[in-house]
Amino acid sequence: MSNLSELQSIAEQAARKAGDVLVGVRKHDAGILSAVGRDIKTKADQEAEAVILQELAVSGIPVLAEESGLHTAGSSGSVKDQLEGSEPLWIVDPLDGTYNYTRGMPWTCVSIALWQDGAPALGVIYDFNTDEIWTGIPGQGATCNGSPISVSTTAERGQAVLCTGFPSARDMSNEALREMFEELQQFKKIRMIGSAALAMVFVARGWADAYHEESPWIWDIAAGVA
Repeated sequence: MSNLSELQSIAEQAARKAGDVLVGVRKHDAGILSAVGRDIKTKADQEAEAVILQELAVSGIPVLAEESGLHTAGSSGSVKDQLEGSEPLWIVDPLDGTYNYTRGMPWTCVSIALWQDGAPALGVIYDFNTDEIWTGIPGQGATCNGSPISVSTTAERGQAVLCTGFPSARDMSNEALREMFEELQQFKKIRMIGSAALAMVFVARGWADAYHEESPWIWDIAAGVA
């Protein structure tokens, strides 16, 4: 694998360029392509993803992208094989918080992770609304625009802020929701912002104390885990 700092630069540049695309597209029309069930697909997602794929191609590392699936760059194996294998893999969510984006809400971002040996090696989350780029490297800490950040010191659920949400694949049955609310009652405050990646940033930054969602997609959380 290339030098990690070099890959970080590549990911940050890709995220910023995708963010520029998303800012420009939102001034006109997000271009809703489908809105089946609780999921939504937009032209904005596809345009941002195309930019990211072009930028990441220079690394020669396979990419798992939300909109277009697995780009293997000559390697073989299923998505599961790629995620569990020893070779590095980019995991891309070109627009996390898509529904927020279509409604003009600010809780949206670009999320790019580097995955290896079944775990995150690097995470880059770009909030193009605030021009803040959040980076995490396991064992090296996390930063916002290059400045170190840290989690809160809250240790008790009764005093903690929990970030959560309802991913499109989540079980929404009465029984499942009842179990969820029993868990939520243990926390002091609950926040739902509609972006898993930014919710995890809130935890990394110390604004919230914990994050939990049922059945998120890997591209929603890969960078945030880092």
